[in-house]
Amino acid sequence: MKILIAGIPEHTANYERALSLCHAAFETDLHPADLSSFGGLLLPGGGDIHPSWFGQEDQGSLSVDRELDRAQFALLGAFLSAGRPVLGICRGMQLINVFFGGSLIQHLPSANIHRWDGQDQIHPADCLPGSLLSLLYGSTCLINSAHHQGVRTAAPGLTVTQTSPDGVIEGLEHSTMPVLGVQWHPERTGMSPRRTDLADGGILIRYFAEHL
Repeated sequence: MKILIAGIPEHTANYERALSLCHAAFETDLHPADLSSFGGLLLPGGGDIHPSWFGQEDQGSLSVDRELDRAQFALLGAFLSAGRPVLGICRGMQLINVFFGGSLIQHLPSANIHRWDGQDQIHPADCLPGSLLSLLYGSTCLINSAHHQGVRTAAPGLTVTQTSPDGVIEGLEHSTMPVLGVQWHPERTGMSPRRTDLADGGILIRYFAEHL
């Protein structure tokens, strides 16, 4: 079955390329007429979620888009109701957390070591033993960051399974549903040619595609 990339086509080229490298069928759409042909949902990175969704005033959120928020929340709810796998990347992980009742930090105190600065920031991350991320990447790995916000409180049902040295949450896994979120960008580190010192994002993308 196909993977639905819930994004704006002109902003999803890296995700499409990553799925193509994994030989996975996909479609990019925010308002598909029929969800029955999709086996999984990929929530891509992008601008910040409007803070009203998690009960806050605007305190430094950037590039908010309420219509995008509404469309992605609706698709997430539909896939969860159908019991289909969901992978959230960067904004996508934050959206998953907010959907389940968690909150965000609108501007990280350590944003300078996480945010995009002409290129991704690179730093280590520790994985929770026994988690999916630890099975894929071991106890620690190098990841790429391009975000200035982060998860403040993980929602009920979500377990923090990866953190950076400054405590920023880099991975969330749901305890009973096939839902995984990562704050980093596996769609960029899984491309060819790739930096061999970074966690191979293709491993995660391929795992998601093969377990629909």
